[in-house]
Amino acid sequence: MCGIVGYTGQKDCVEFILKGLTRLEYRGYDSAGIAVMEKGRIGVRKAKGRLKNLKNLVEDNPLKGRTGIGHTRWATHGEPSDINAHPHVDVNHQIAIVHNGIIENSYVLRRGLEQKGIRFISETDTEVVVQLFAYYYKDDMLNTLYRVLPMLEGSFALGVIDQHRPDTIYCTRKGSPLIVGESKEGNLIASDIPAILEYSRDIYFLEEMEIAVVEPAAIRFYDEMGNFIKKESSHIDWDMEAAEKDGYAHFMLKEIYQQPKVLADTLNHYVDLEKMAIRREMMPFSPSEAQALDKLTLIGCGTAYHAGLMGQSLVSRLARLQSECDMASEFRYKDPIIEKNEAFVVISQSGETADTIAALRLAKASGSKVAALCNVIGSTIAREAHQLLYTVAGPEIAVASTKAYSAQVLVLMILALDLAHLRGRLSDEELKAGLAELAALPQKAEALLEQKEHIQYFASRQFNCKKIFFIGRLLDFYLAMEAALKQKEISYIHSEAYSAGELKHGPLALIEEGTLVMAMTTQHHVMDKMASNIQEARVRGGTVVAVGSSPTPELRAVAEVWELPPVDDRFAPLLAIIPMQLFAYYMALQRGCDIDKPRNLAKSVTVE
Repeated sequence: MCGIVGYTGQKDCVEFILKGLTRLEYRGYDSAGIAVMEKGRIGVRKAKGRLKNLKNLVEDNPLKGRTGIGHTRWATHGEPSDINAHPHVDVNHQIAIVHNGIIENSYVLRRGLEQKGIRFISETDTEVVVQLFAYYYKDDMLNTLYRVLPMLEGSFALGVIDQHRPDTIYCTRKGSPLIVGESKEGNLIASDIPAILEYSRDIYFLEEMEIAVVEPAAIRFYDEMGNFIKKESSHIDWDMEAAEKDGYAHFMLKEIYQQPKVLADTLNHYVDLEKMAIRREMMPFSPSEAQALDKLTLIGCGTAYHAGLMGQSLVSRLARLQSECDMASEFRYKDPIIEKNEAFVVISQSGETADTIAALRLAKASGSKVAALCNVIGSTIAREAHQLLYTVAGPEIAVASTKAYSAQVLVLMILALDLAHLRGRLSDEELKAGLAELAALPQKAEALLEQKEHIQYFASRQFNCKKIFFIGRLLDFYLAMEAALKQKEISYIHSEAYSAGELKHGPLALIEEGTLVMAMTTQHHVMDKMASNIQEARVRGGTVVAVGSSPTPELRAVAEVWELPPVDDRFAPLLAIIPMQLFAYYMALQRGCDIDKPRNLAKSVTVE
């Protein structure tokens, strides 16, 4: 959500910043801007809409300098516009800032400044911050930061340039991520690694309320009390190709096709496939801890929540352990009852999801053990959890998650098998058999991708539909929830998931001639029930597609079938999501949607 890039060094900063902002487009935004120290003055260019508008503006009205900051904005305070776009400058045009997050007390602060005679030109909370900096500025920006930051309530990642120190960028964070990169060509700041990966692989992750003073040849860090601190950098091993499309039309399609490799890499990370044994050192619970558990709670938002629902069901079913899955956005507000022997798994692709971070901190404060299922080493959630379950998916650029979701579900399947074995619910042989089923998934996923032409053709006949219902039972209901989310995220078609048994309790009223119904049918012990539910939709005019393995004659009689390779029911939903991802992709493609950057959405949701 929003993107920050800054550079100070010996080269022109504009190219660095614009290229970095391009790599952050996936985060979601509706305007963009850049501020550059140019001959001792701050030059600003801002434009509503896509980044190409800003690039055209800079080309027509160039900026040149060695220190600057840039931003892609996702509107919160004030509509998307040139004026509300970042960076914002103070009334004297001596300080410029970019900001991710929300200043919750901005209205009160604005009123106070207006009473002091300061005039605002934008509706943003960010302009309030830069005007505060200017009002309280004496002769040093670092001291000004220490005076102003305690006034700010809410979340922020700030990049600041000051006319009095034209080669320096100041940055700090609270609740929103910010990193500092070190390179031979100069030093950089950014809100996410892909923005600066081309120039820097040695990254510093700012902790809450730390301040970095970034100069061309030096970086200094201070804690919130003003004490100098020494930080260790983290080396990033991603290659640049991981953040490129590699000939695919969209990042989303590339990431769908990466899933067989992601599943194989994640399996190898957690399982010794020669011995067919779980790597004990990778798992969050020792045998004694697993046996002592009374409850496991999984927490996530959106796609991560859907992965958690899968995990919760499998943990309950296999390990016979009480397990729940909670929405992170609701968890801390419902005054949760946290039991003595309860542990948590918090799930986030980015590791920076604000609601999930808050839930993690509440769980830790209760004394519970917390594991983080995350795709980004060094992220806030990865650092603050007691143990990291890393998904080995590589950078996911498209806003709509595909490969990260599959990796999350796979790790939760491994965790469920591990807990079941440690708690005496699976024998050694049963554990090996389960792991062997998982080991076969990458090859089966590869085979599913070969069905893309059939799915693309189906989408070409259905893309004008007005609504889609996704139905399923048990694990398939959670699969239906993720499939519906993918469809609405990128094709903008109204899509809803229902437990198939609930159709007759209301949703059937919405099914009419031509309504598209996608039925998830991977759970064979409820197949007869699903066939009946499908028939209920079909006789009311619904067009029904069933997705599953080994379909029965009864199922084939009432629906078009998209068949999966033979697979254990417990793990089948992990395969079944692949045709649903492709279906959403091709529906969006037919409708001309912005697939990688869907409207109103952001990749990393760092505000509530």
